[in-house]
Amino acid sequence: MNLTIDPNKCHASCECIKVCPQGAIRIVNGKAHIDESKCDLDGICIPACPHDAIQFEE
Repeated sequence: MNLTIDPNKCHASCECIKVCPQGAIRIVNGKAHIDESKCDLDGICIPACPHDAIQFEE
């Protein structure tokens, strides 16, 4: 399982970055990207995204 960001929904609001305690999310070319090596899969970023761009994926 991992977290994914839908680039079509991401508007780089940075709300996910603000709540991620591991610093696993950054903006690249105007879209948020998750560094899987830093992400602990706590999912705190999911409700923080105002565009519903983040979800768990099998």
